[in-house]
Amino acid sequence: MNAWYRHWVVEGFRALEEDAKRVSGDGRHMFGTTVSLADVCIVPQMYNVRRLKCDVEAYPTLCSICADLETLPAFAQAAPEAQPDAS
Repeated sequence: MNAWYRHWVVEGFRALEEDAKRVSGDGRHMFGTTVSLADVCIVPQMYNVRRLKCDVEAYPTLCSICADLETLPAFAQAAPEAQPDAS
């Protein structure tokens, strides 16, 4: 199962990395210069990629964008470890 997941991470993140390089307006958001649905979706995907110990070195733009987004209060409060039932 992990190999299958990693395969699809590589396929999807490779394309997303190129898109983000091209259309991020400020290097802190997936598209443009404000939070969009793409940002809301990439943060949990990156969380799972890290949780499952996938190599993210090939995706510096996505890593940078996620790091910036994760500092925003709404994203920080939504993080799994910030939930009351987190263990």
